[in-house]
Amino acid sequence: MGSQQTSYHSVEEIVGDLLRLRIPLPAAGEPPLVRLDDLAVVSSDDDSRLAQVIDIKAGLVTMQVLDGTKGLATDASVTFLGHPMQVTFSDNILGRTFNGKGKVIDNGPQLSYDSQVVIGGPTVNPMRRVLASRMIRTKVPMIDVFNCLVESQKIPVFSVSGEPYNRFLARIGIQADADIIVFGGMGLVFDDFYFFRQSFEDAGVLARTVMFVNQASDSIVERLLVPDMALAVAERFAVEEGKRVLVLLTDMTAYADALKEVGIANERVPSNRGYMGDLYSQLARRYEKACDYAKGGSVTILSVTTMPGNDVSHPVPDNTGYITEGQFYLHNGVLDPFGSLSRLKQHVIGKQTREDHSQVMNTMIRFYSAAVEAEQKQAMAFELSDYDRQLLQFGGLFRQHFMDLDVSMELEQALDLAWDMMARCFSADQLLMKQELINKYFPREVADGSLSTAAEASG
Repeated sequence: MGSQQTSYHSVEEIVGDLLRLRIPLPAAGEPPLVRLDDLAVVSSDDDSRLAQVIDIKAGLVTMQVLDGTKGLATDASVTFLGHPMQVTFSDNILGRTFNGKGKVIDNGPQLSYDSQVVIGGPTVNPMRRVLASRMIRTKVPMIDVFNCLVESQKIPVFSVSGEPYNRFLARIGIQADADIIVFGGMGLVFDDFYFFRQSFEDAGVLARTVMFVNQASDSIVERLLVPDMALAVAERFAVEEGKRVLVLLTDMTAYADALKEVGIANERVPSNRGYMGDLYSQLARRYEKACDYAKGGSVTILSVTTMPGNDVSHPVPDNTGYITEGQFYLHNGVLDPFGSLSRLKQHVIGKQTREDHSQVMNTMIRFYSAAVEAEQKQAMAFELSDYDRQLLQFGGLFRQHFMDLDVSMELEQALDLAWDMMARCFSADQLLMKQELINKYFPREVADGSLSTAAEASG
């Protein structure tokens, strides 16, 4: 193995943020001088920069220089450190903000003497996993009622530029009933970075939050390290301290674009729309870190994936959809009930939630779907029946009290509100629900009046 006492001065070329170095081949039976993912220090004059090995071919080592190669010359010296990238892990990192190299950037005390853990390790042994069975409450009715977020789930928020996905993600981090929030921001403009940090601080959750941020002005190479650092820290909190950890990542399309740019600089052949052929495995390697540990806590991943041109067949959302367990579709400023899906919700609905949850969920969506059709009839000036008018009233109330992203309420409160809305718009025999549930929950006293205090609290 290379060591800090061995320096090499045989740089052959510098392309973009990549540096290629020629090293001697090891003798027969000897261990290699360097391995994939090892770190190195590249020194030129008084300037030292970290680099990571990404490719080795017959003695030619290709490295990503984390701070970029601007100002480096081919007479630079390279010293291999003999270990891969590491990130600080201790209770002291709670409330702190780090950059894409794992360095503190919040003007607080340095953590140089705290323990370090290797990033990018293998996913957990399936024998150590347990079936997802615990709900993470978010106080967002479009999630808690219709598409429950389940511990150990990996689920993206599909959206497009201009939508309030970062505001939505911050709100989830603030309201979710998780022990630890680990935030990973990739390619964020400063305003978004400041928004997340200020939102967590104002809501009083910064003390249980760890932030890893790569800003748009930072090196794209550092962007590739942010998910691995965030997930390595999340795993440690879950395994060693038994914490329920929620990982928030934005934006995975920016991460994939960084993979593409580095791949092209490394002269790799693109596969689909410029992205490398291993895009699926690179995304899966990160998403599969989501886990409910048999002996420990859990890691749940909620990420943002922007879709260029609102194209769900774009390589990034397309590959993501095959890996994850559903998606939340943020469209026109609301969570679309028809485009969103949680494939694990059946593990908690009716088991950890109220007995009427499943029936309310299905009935509300059935009525809203019919309301959308009634609105189309109205827009085309067709004659409306009395039932159509009932549906139109329901559709307006549903958007106002459930789909609005500013609505916040507990699950039980949302279920009560759903009963109130249905009682106001429909008669009991129109619900087509189990009679015992109607007898127990249908609030006949508000059928001709206003919505209950649940609606007032939501609005």
